[in-house]
Amino acid sequence: MSLKNILAISVFLSASLARDVPSNVKTLYDSIKSKGDCTSKLASGFYSSDDNDNSFSYCGDHVKDYNVIYLQGKKGQFANMDIDCDGTQGSAADDGRCGDSGDTQSITSFADTVNGYRKGVKDLDANIHPYVVFGNVGGKEGYTSFDPQKHGVEPLSVMAVVCGDQLIYGIWGDENGVDGEKSVVGEASISLATACYGKSINGNSGHDETDVLYLAFPGSDAVPGKNGAKWNAKNYSEFESSIQSLGDKLIQRITA
Repeated sequence: MSLKNILAISVFLSASLARDVPSNVKTLYDSIKSKGDCTSKLASGFYSSDDNDNSFSYCGDHVKDYNVIYLQGKKGQFANMDIDCDGTQGSAADDGRCGDSGDTQSITSFADTVNGYRKGVKDLDANIHPYVVFGNVGGKEGYTSFDPQKHGVEPLSVMAVVCGDQLIYGIWGDENGVDGEKSVVGEASISLATACYGKSINGNSGHDETDVLYLAFPGSDAVPGKNGAKWNAKNYSEFESSIQSLGDKLIQRITA
């Protein structure tokens, strides 16, 4: 490959990993932060980390006007970003950073749907697919649950994530289980986290600050479906660019 082509690819990859936060999304982010607390809590009592308090909620303050659901803590907090490495293991996109994770599972919540698309992939790959862990399931005593589907959010729908002064598009690809000590929120695949914060991220070291806004979009129009995303992409940039147009459309729900 020529140096010219390598440089062109590098520019493309850099552009796809860095998208400025649009003004309407930035205004929403700032208004949520300044308000401080969620008024319409769809479910509450979650932790952002095991050593934090359980003040985090799935918030419905902007369901009626913008039709979005998001995570919010108290006093202007959002959520952190723990790292998820679940799903397909050992692909060519795996650079070894997931090896530090102590709780990796070989399947994600919606593997059957991904496999049913018949695109040559049986499940999501955390190293390729920028997915968000959203929802809390399991029903274990002492754990708080939340099912996004009961509020119109559909599996594998596009989500928007504000992180590191960027806007990243991902999909709802996994759920929080009851394998930890508490009902926690704020987690994304290693490919999404890398797009946000670089390669210092690994399977056991994420982003601790509670400044990440995860936006879910209820409705079937948020689902790319079988042919609306490149499920058999070979890398993060290839997949994320395949859902960009839908993501751009969805954030237009948020009016200035």
